[in-house]
Amino acid sequence: MSACVPTRASDPDRADVPTAAARKAHSPPPPPRRRFRIAGADVSASIAVFLIALPLSLGIALATGAPLESGLVAAAVGGLVVGLFGGAPLQVSGPAAGLTVVTAELIQRYGWRTTCAITVLAGIAQLGLGCLRVARTALAVSPAVVHGMLAGIGITIAVAQLHIVLGGTPESAVLDNVVALPAQLADAQPAALGVSALTLTVLFAWPRIPGRAGRLTRKVPAALVAVTSATVVTALSGLTLPEVDLPSWSSHALAGLPDGPVLGIAAAVLTTTLVCSVQSLLGAVATDKLASARPDLPPKTRRSNLDRELLGQGAANIVSGSLGGLPVAGVAVRSATNVNAGGVSRNSTMLHGVWVVAATALLVPVLEMIPLASLAALVMAVGLQMVSLHHIRTVTRHREVLVYIVTTLGVVALGVLQGVGLGVAVAVAVALHRLARTRITHEEDTHGAHHVRVRGQLTFLAVPRLSRVLHQVPQGGKCVVELDGSFMDHAAYEALQDWEKSHTAQGGQVELTGRGGHRITEPASHSCCRPWTPWRNHHCDRPSAAARETERENETAEPRRGGHQLASGISAFQRNTAPLVRDELARLAREGQQPTQLFLTCADSRLVTSMITSSGPGDLFVVRNVGNLVPLPGAESGDDSVAAAIEYAVDVLKVRSITVCGHSGCGAMQALLSSPPTGSGALTPLKRWLRHGMPSLERMADKGLPWARLAGRAPADTAEQLCLTNVVQQLEHLRAHESVAEALRQGALELHGMYFHVGEAQAYLLEEPDPVFGEVAATSFDDSDVTATTRA
Repeated sequence: MSACVPTRASDPDRADVPTAAARKAHSPPPPPRRRFRIAGADVSASIAVFLIALPLSLGIALATGAPLESGLVAAAVGGLVVGLFGGAPLQVSGPAAGLTVVTAELIQRYGWRTTCAITVLAGIAQLGLGCLRVARTALAVSPAVVHGMLAGIGITIAVAQLHIVLGGTPESAVLDNVVALPAQLADAQPAALGVSALTLTVLFAWPRIPGRAGRLTRKVPAALVAVTSATVVTALSGLTLPEVDLPSWSSHALAGLPDGPVLGIAAAVLTTTLVCSVQSLLGAVATDKLASARPDLPPKTRRSNLDRELLGQGAANIVSGSLGGLPVAGVAVRSATNVNAGGVSRNSTMLHGVWVVAATALLVPVLEMIPLASLAALVMAVGLQMVSLHHIRTVTRHREVLVYIVTTLGVVALGVLQGVGLGVAVAVAVALHRLARTRITHEEDTHGAHHVRVRGQLTFLAVPRLSRVLHQVPQGGKCVVELDGSFMDHAAYEALQDWEKSHTAQGGQVELTGRGGHRITEPASHSCCRPWTPWRNHHCDRPSAAARETERENETAEPRRGGHQLASGISAFQRNTAPLVRDELARLAREGQQPTQLFLTCADSRLVTSMITSSGPGDLFVVRNVGNLVPLPGAESGDDSVAAAIEYAVDVLKVRSITVCGHSGCGAMQALLSSPPTGSGALTPLKRWLRHGMPSLERMADKGLPWARLAGRAPADTAEQLCLTNVVQQLEHLRAHESVAEALRQGALELHGMYFHVGEAQAYLLEEPDPVFGEVAATSFDDSDVTATTRA
């Protein structure tokens, strides 16, 4: 969709608009000067995120072997840069545990300055991917591969940090760490082990404090309490342990020129780009799910623009790498904290970055008191949590545990890029195996009927087995063929059809059924009725040539009646569509209707609401009338059907949004322009109804209000301008209804305006106008989200 953005524009054609006295009731007050304000919820949420990000950033830097201040640099850049330019307003970015293994390997192989240069190049690559708008392609990766990658990284982190917890130093490779672990256990340092145990005890016990005290204490992040407790105990007990060492910023190492083999650097950039991008995009989707559960958030905040998020992540990695920081990616823990703490905009993410900068400048003496063993224990716990039992149960239930295990072991033994490559290869192999794996059985019941059951996808690979089983059915016998799959290719369809014709020609009976035993006349996958086949002269039953000739002769003698077309359409529905939707409609019949939207649109026959909104049965409560009008309460109309539908939808069905949809070429708007209904004399029913559109006509004639623009262009003519104005006017009429006004006050309802250009098949979505400032935000859902705000 493209944006429908009302803007100030003068148009010489406005002189042709019928003049009328402007009504102040239909004109919003002039907008006051807007001031930059930060919501209190964003401030409190940013503090909660900062308290988690500070210890984790230091711990992740420790785990990678990078300078500790590099974690703080990445946290600050992730908050400020991604918060400002990213497409996921509530996602918090910074140094992520999922990047620990990749970064540690790069530091070991190329050194810190070259690693920073690789981070910069990865950011440039992310900018390129964002410009190509391929962000959603990353979501095509099997979840089993992603979860396996995170689990492998988590195991690698936990094994490496275990050495620091025991008072030792980790090796560079995970297998070397495993081999050296028995000797490290034998030589464990009691002081380091005690501090680490205290950190882990507080970390896991703090969220489980019961009662009212627990509800109060949970407002303070467990990670901060755990590290603070370990620091205080270490200082009071006089233990001598390695502590955080933040060197002077004057000696801080920045990025240098890449130093190493070209192929090796390219592979490193590819790996960093892949892990950063996938983790950030999946994190944005997860954050959207959390945000959708909060009705107080505006729609723009609930839905992420993934391409813009990729651009923001790329810019952050360029800045972080240039300033000597770790790679940046979206972090699930901090993002969930931001949403749950009440963040309402990207200001909370940016403020958390400001707090990190302030802490880096003012709290260096405090940070240098933290024992490294405490940070190692914290990061080890984060690594273990990345091996999620919930994810394991999910992939097991979907029979993808092999993909998960191969990816995990590949990441642990070979590295992130190699492990992910193995996982993708296994995922493709499993998908092909499922596509080719078809189970075909044959049995005879007590009544002599033969049952052939096909389980799985029916492709050309299964045709030999299908033919062999079908020919086991004796000539002249009755056979029921049950197809329990979602796909049948052409070869399988022809084999089944040829056998059916041959068997029935020899006196046999054949019945084809789908999943659940519902009878069908032909395999559903070969229906000639494709989605949105042109309606005119549309037939799914495609008669033979002789039948078509006879039909033409009959039409010459007597014009074809609409009843035949209606009966033909019903027959096609029963034959092709009913078997596919019967289960879903049965569920809706049991549960009753529970739509989430009231869709009020014109009665124009060219508007197919389910097609425009990609909705199905039970999704929309639709009200249609001439001109998509909403009469004001108490208005003289003689028809309360619209008000009754609004009251029923809001008070009984509890819909969460109401959309008023206008369209191009609206006959009602053209009638208003050509001959506005006036006076109180004898009016036809149509003209009496169109009197509810007069406020729209007067609104458009008001020279104090601007005209709308469609995606940067002026409306094609006065009729199109009236169609747009009418949508905004009917939204104001909606607010006058008592049930709507009450739901809006409670925050349980949203109002939206929409305009559909029939000739261009283009939809324009207008969000709810501000009742105080009279503003309309237009959001484009074409390939990216673009928001503009102007007066209505």
